[in-house]
Amino acid sequence: MADASAKLKNYRQSPRKVRLLADLVRGKTAEHAINLLATLPKRGSEPMIKLIESAVSNSGLSSREVIISTIQVNSGVVFKRMMPRARGRSAPIRKKSSTITMGLTKRPETVKKTKGKKVEAVKTEEVATI
Repeated sequence: MADASAKLKNYRQSPRKVRLLADLVRGKTAEHAINLLATLPKRGSEPMIKLIESAVSNSGLSSREVIISTIQVNSGVVFKRMMPRARGRSAPIRKKSSTITMGLTKRPETVKKTKGKKVEAVKTEEVATI
């Protein structure tokens, strides 16, 4: 279950291209995902960063404390246009858009086992992000 969510409707890029970015950031902390997207040369990186920042502000936690649990990219409105072709015919042009839905959850505290049967909980600040 997502603690916080954000939604971007009718983003004018095809869902197939945006799903590449969504698959890249799914399961990562918000801070790591923002750093990763900032270095990518993809057009959808900037709106995805803004969406992550919006979801983090909706959660009320810092970007280190939340992970991107769910992210879905579905098709949005499709603009239909026509292109003139030979001999008076026309060919359809479909201008696709995407709807991106993101859900964040609080990062669980990782459990570290030692040689004995003792179990210690490690705070989230001590865990290094990958």
